[in-house]
Amino acid sequence: MKTKAMVFLTVGMLAFLCQTGLSQAPPKAQLPVLTTSAGQSNDVNTVNAVMEEAGIKYDYCDVPSIEMIQAGVGLAGKQSGEGFHVEVYTDTAKYAKGTPYKTVIIAIGASLKGMGASGLTIDAEEARLKKLVDYFKKNKIFIIGVHVGGEATRGPAGSDNERMIDAVAPFADCLFVTKDSNKDGRFTKIAQKTKAPLIQVDYALGLVELFKKMFL
Repeated sequence: MKTKAMVFLTVGMLAFLCQTGLSQAPPKAQLPVLTTSAGQSNDVNTVNAVMEEAGIKYDYCDVPSIEMIQAGVGLAGKQSGEGFHVEVYTDTAKYAKGTPYKTVIIAIGASLKGMGASGLTIDAEEARLKKLVDYFKKNKIFIIGVHVGGEATRGPAGSDNERMIDAVAPFADCLFVTKDSNKDGRFTKIAQKTKAPLIQVDYALGLVELFKKMFL
């Protein structure tokens, strides 16, 4: 994970000099926080790198079960395996294992290769996300939807990427997107309908300071 963060920061250093384009101020969010993926693209690695650069401790699982989330910080002690990745970074001195998650960050972007590695089809991923989102809403876990993949992780209506957006974005309590991800105004329209704050940035690295404001 540290290597991924370093690669991300090196590539994004010039982007860091660009002004972040805010559409709204970010709301406050509470710790502990879980990061995960909707569609199993590499965009979740970008989100995790942002969290590390911001100095925000988090837990991560690409395909967490509801039982793991119910177990809270530490994700029930599950270990990574083939097609299943778990990382536990939460500061357990502040938030003991088992502390319920207050926030979840979902990186949106479909990858057939990533889903295949996790043994998922697009239909199975969509059904899995519906169950998770229902659980988050029922248990008042703050949902942050993030789309930083740009045009590469967009597509026509009904495509894999758009189905992942449909599964998460309309239910998010807050949305973070890059300008390239929102060229057609899709996320703007969703936010206008749901009244969720929409924060738009030029580059993914612009999320570092925003996440600090949200969590620290």
